[in-house]
Amino acid sequence: MIKLFLHGLDSSGSGTKGTFFSECFPEMQRPDFDGSLGERMNQLRNLLADQQNLIVVGSSFGGLMGACLAQERPFAIKRLIMLAPALNFAEYQIPEQKVQVESLLVIGKNDTVTPPDIVIPAAQATFENLQINLVDDDHLLHRTFRELDWQPLLS
Repeated sequence: MIKLFLHGLDSSGSGTKGTFFSECFPEMQRPDFDGSLGERMNQLRNLLADQQNLIVVGSSFGGLMGACLAQERPFAIKRLIMLAPALNFAEYQIPEQKVQVESLLVIGKNDTVTPPDIVIPAAQATFENLQINLVDDDHLLHRTFRELDWQPLLS
């Protein structure tokens, strides 16, 4: 099983969440991405090649990337965990058929970057097997994200 963290737009694999994963789950891959959504997706595709049995954690723009990857390669993903995913990004396309990937959406009630009233319906339209965790937090999820029960989520 491959565990993969996808960082946000202006972050890196060594940001706050990436550092948390490196300390608590050192086997987790935390690559750095740059460029447009298309460029980042190409970097991700090249990184993964034909790998399967992935557990993907994506934060903000990384959550958007995870959702796009799940649409492209649902057979390769065991679980997708989206932390305040940027499903409100203009280039995001809801698929014609819902994606059959076990998915968790964690989003803050006070998120003004990826507003829950836009992101939750987009996620519901995208994923068949979706669990939603609407929390008392903002976009960065600093109060919430460490409290998630990561051990079972990443196994």
